[in-house]
Amino acid sequence: MTLAPPPSRLALVIGSGGVKCAAALGLQQALRDEGIEIDLVVGCSGGSLYAAAAALGWSVGETIDITMRLWTRETTSRPRRLAVLRAAFPRLFGFSADFSFRDDRLLNHRLQAAFGTRTFADAKIPLYITATDFHDGSQVVLRDGLLWEAMRASVAIPFVFSPRRIGGQLLMDGFLSDPLPVNVAIQERAGVILAMGFESPNLRRFTSPMRLGLQLTSIMSNNLLRSRFAFHNLTHFTEVIPILPAFNLPVGIFDTSKIPYVIEEGRKAAMPHISYIRKLLAEIPA
Repeated sequence: MTLAPPPSRLALVIGSGGVKCAAALGLQQALRDEGIEIDLVVGCSGGSLYAAAAALGWSVGETIDITMRLWTRETTSRPRRLAVLRAAFPRLFGFSADFSFRDDRLLNHRLQAAFGTRTFADAKIPLYITATDFHDGSQVVLRDGLLWEAMRASVAIPFVFSPRRIGGQLLMDGFLSDPLPVNVAIQERAGVILAMGFESPNLRRFTSPMRLGLQLTSIMSNNLLRSRFAFHNLTHFTEVIPILPAFNLPVGIFDTSKIPYVIEEGRKAAMPHISYIRKLLAEIPA
């Protein structure tokens, strides 16, 4: 008979949010300075990169370097050939579920270069990355296989990047099913859950169909984030501590120059909770 793994004491859940997800590095610094260790990590969309880095035990410097290479305008600058024509004349030029406006080859190359052949088995602590099933909208929790492929599926923003097929499933961005997948940590019986979430920015200028699509997904993601978080607080299956950085400066999806500021805001958001985290962990058997 296979025994279930022991419950995790402290889980970190990093939601979708692009460059804002680097705030998780500030949170981790605050915990490390206090000698508090994370036992499990869950990542969604942009948060999947920081979840994977944390699970692999990478330093802040290493993770920042990867971020600077991944989150650039060049990553989304290459249009996919015939995309506009396929959207306008689907019968003439062909249309399928893998439609996107942007070529994903550079994104794939950069993810592969950063994570190579590392798999979930290489993680030092349990790692879970979420995506969304394209056909039925259900949440898919990835826990084995190549890390870069799991992240590629989790960041498949609708209309921007095409869905990714893994294990027979066509997968899209994790935020579509839950932008802050606290439920995964609950299912893994975490005693205390640190939930770091971010609202998507609202765009003001709509100069292309892709920007219009991003605004629509931002509206949906923000509403889903609020409703899911309210649900978890209401049901209270376990102790969920929201860590919500207050960004007084605008942080766009490609604002990597603001990473030091984002990290510091993550650290500041974590500090008021440290004593309470200690108290809760003291009540859980080591």
